[in-house]
Amino acid sequence: MHKVVRPKMLYFGTPVVLISTLNPDGTPNVAPMSSVWWLGEFCVLGLSTASRTVENLARHGECVLNLPSQDLVGAVDRLALLTGSDPVPPYKARMGYRHEPRKFEAAGLTPVPSEIVAPPRILECPVHLEAKVLGIRGVGGDESPLVAIETRVLRVHIEERLMMERAGDYIDPELWNPLIMSFCDFFGLGGKLRPSRLAEAWRPGQPTTTPTPGS
Repeated sequence: MHKVVRPKMLYFGTPVVLISTLNPDGTPNVAPMSSVWWLGEFCVLGLSTASRTVENLARHGECVLNLPSQDLVGAVDRLALLTGSDPVPPYKARMGYRHEPRKFEAAGLTPVPSEIVAPPRILECPVHLEAKVLGIRGVGGDESPLVAIETRVLRVHIEERLMMERAGDYIDPELWNPLIMSFCDFFGLGGKLRPSRLAEAWRPGQPTTTPTPGS
């Protein structure tokens, strides 16, 4: 049996991303988010305009999408109620946010130089995606503070321990343990349920034509 409900949020589980950007004075900012999806080399981010990160992306047009593994949950959680905005937006102040200009230090994370974009990468994250902004579009009409930000990934950095031993740039999905947020709680991955037929179709030696989403 199914039941019709009106949930407070539709947030069924997506990977956590730590977005590093540059503030107006050139200092780095880092913010956690998890409304994100990828399509080929493109990535779409869902954010609120009442954030320093959106201001930075609109002004500078570059970022690094750092993907933390589940063992970094403590560092991510330390960022949860911090904002680079000063003054703190009223709705964030009501939720208990405070202004913190040195977020890397507050979270215990280490900035390292990127190769293509100006914002730094996060050393502790196993995955770094250097990206540029292609466009920002409002979501939900004139009264909504939400935007969808389209980015293009320019360079991918992966910790070597996550790579398969065979030739080629294959990431081992059994070694990658992303941090997941579902309904505002953190989760990791459990054991693999079963092999995917799509993964079998993409095994070495098979055609590499990109599958059509939803096919």
